[in-house]
Amino acid sequence: MITYPTLSSGATIGITAPSSGVRPNLHELLRQACEKMEQKGYHIVCGETVWTQHKAKSSPAKKRAEEFNGMMSNDQIDIIIPPWGGELLIEILEYLDIENFKTKWVLGYSDVSLLLLAITLKTGMATAHGTNIIDLRGEYSDATTAMWETVLSTNRGGTVLQHSSEKYQQKWRHDEPSPCVYHLTEETYWKTISGKKETVEGRLLGGCIDVIRHLIGTPFGDVQSFRETYIKDEPVLWYLENCELNTADVRRSLVHMKLAGWFENCSGILFGRSSAGFPVEDYTIEDVYVELAEELEVPIIYDIDCGHRPPQLTFINGAYAKVTTEGGKGEVLQIFK
Repeated sequence: MITYPTLSSGATIGITAPSSGVRPNLHELLRQACEKMEQKGYHIVCGETVWTQHKAKSSPAKKRAEEFNGMMSNDQIDIIIPPWGGELLIEILEYLDIENFKTKWVLGYSDVSLLLLAITLKTGMATAHGTNIIDLRGEYSDATTAMWETVLSTNRGGTVLQHSSEKYQQKWRHDEPSPCVYHLTEETYWKTISGKKETVEGRLLGGCIDVIRHLIGTPFGDVQSFRETYIKDEPVLWYLENCELNTADVRRSLVHMKLAGWFENCSGILFGRSSAGFPVEDYTIEDVYVELAEELEVPIIYDIDCGHRPPQLTFINGAYAKVTTEGGKGEVLQIFK
């Protein structure tokens, strides 16, 4: 059985950096995000790691793990939201005190998705793939991003519906700040390999393919034990997004996942928008998706609102979801059962 945390009004947000921290010249962005959350009625507790960054990490692995463990075992902290992702979160896994984690949300994406998936697979506790705290510093949030609060406030047994965005951000323009942080200029259009309407459902699992693939073969990536312990014979609906990989590397990663059994009893795969996926020779990302759909014989929906081209939906690892797309639009119904 999946365990679901619940976000309450006036909750205390713990901000720690299990991957990358914030360099001094960007501290003002984090302060703005903290102020915005306080204006919304939240209480903020910032760890030491968020204010430092050296050699591709906020601090040494043991310090990052100690701070994260402390927040996860602290009854006064209700939810943990890192400032953003990074590169080397995997270093802290061996130092996590998972047996003593309290039930609370952890929200983030990119490198943080490795931590999210590991927690859910090891404990059966739901985790939240969505916005980071830095991107909540705007005067307001777009409708898609703003749903994080509604999703995380859903009680066990409840349902929550999200819709595809109207527009998405093609590239960052830090020199021209936007009231909602993102520059939403491109029309969102969800696509399917079949070219037709698709409806898929199953237990959500996923994250950034660049990093979650490295859980394979470790104690933190035992998908089979997770199935047997927490979701029995229910199918898994994978959601994946690509930060930096070219098409050949995406293909290798997906084959690796398949050979490791991650796609057994898979009902479908959702792929997020990406500025990566660069072709190798004439091998395109669409070729990768077509091959995977044929091999697994499951529907594939791509260019969804997930990942490094925001905004993004809030996907709950472990929740049961029904995803429907037609005519470029999509909706995600999540059931906390």
